[in-house]
Amino acid sequence: MSQKIDVSFVIPVYNEEENLPDFYRELTAAGEKLHGSCKIIFVDDGSRDGSSPALRKIQATDPKVKIIRLRKNFGQTAALAAGFDRSRGEIIITLDADLRNDPADVPLLVAIVKKGFVIRTCLDFVNTRLASGEPLA
Repeated sequence: MSQKIDVSFVIPVYNEEENLPDFYRELTAAGEKLHGSCKIIFVDDGSRDGSSPALRKIQATDPKVKIIRLRKNFGQTAALAAGFDRSRGEIIITLDADLRNDPADVPLLVAIVKKGFVIRTCLDFVNTRLASGEPLA
């Protein structure tokens, strides 16, 4: 029987070698404020820099880290899908490894979700477009 995971982080990575140490440090600091179990799933989307060795170095020090390595660059959507497929968290949070999304915002996001609010940004966009007859792209 697998352990219950409260939060799964799915992080697509493409040529982010330089950002990974800072990103990981900030994400784990935010994760410690959650007071629950979490798993960090990095999806290396065919990076050609040193992202893969950097991820292995992080994984060697943290059992909560899982790495999925795609054989080539399939794009962010495929990377996220691969991460979602392996996620077991009650809550799944995606963040870009380039630090455009601030990991410090994660505890607030989780608190909002735990209060019963549902954040469905992409789904709302798709449903609105479909209802109006507008194309998705």
